[in-house]
Amino acid sequence: MKLTEYIGSQFGNPQGILGKICCVIMNTINQKMYTQVSDIVLKNFCIDILDIGFGNGYLEKRLSKQPGVVIKGIDISEDMIVSATKRNKKAVEQGRVVLSLGDCCNLDFQDEMFDAVTSVNTIYFWSDTVKGLTEIKRVLKDRGIFVSAVYSQEWLKKLSYTKKGFKFFTKNDYILDGKKAGFSEVIIEEIVNGKSYIVKYIK
Repeated sequence: MKLTEYIGSQFGNPQGILGKICCVIMNTINQKMYTQVSDIVLKNFCIDILDIGFGNGYLEKRLSKQPGVVIKGIDISEDMIVSATKRNKKAVEQGRVVLSLGDCCNLDFQDEMFDAVTSVNTIYFWSDTVKGLTEIKRVLKDRGIFVSAVYSQEWLKKLSYTKKGFKFFTKNDYILDGKKAGFSEVIIEEIVNGKSYIVKYIK
C-alpha cells in the first residue's frame, strides 16, 4: 500500500499512533465544522444525541459540557474508543457520554431514540450511503435532525490521500440519497465557500 493510501485509510478507520496523529490533525483543521455542528444541535435544543465516527471524542467533549445533554457515540475503531474515553473520562463515568463500537449501516439502537445525529467527515467511508441514512432516520425522533459536516467533492479531489477509500459526492447526491432514505427535507449550508458545508437531513 502506498503511503498516501495508508494515510487516507487512517481518516476512515484511525488505528495506532498514526491514527491518533490523524485525529489531532482533524481536530485542528475541522474547527469550523465542529463549531457549526455544535451550534445547530444546541440551537435546536437537542438533548439525546448520537455521534457517528467520534474519533478521539472531540465533539463529545464539546457537547457534553451543555446541561442535560447525553451523547452516545459509535466508531468502527477500537483504538478510538480508548482515546475518546480518556478524553471524556469524567463524562463517561457520569453516563453523559456513552461510547461503543458500531457501524451506521446497522445501528444497535431502538427507533426514535435521538433528537439529533451528528457526523463530521465520515459519510465518504460508509459501505452503503442510503442504508446508513435510512438507519439514521429510523433512530431519530419525529422532526429530528441529522447534521453531517463534509468537504466538497472538488476540495477532496485535490488531496493526494483521497485517491483510494473515499467516496465523492456532489451536493445533489446528498439531496437525492437523503430523499431515497425517506427524509422529508435536506438543507445544505456553506461553511467555507467551495470547500466545506453542512448537510442537514430533517426527518
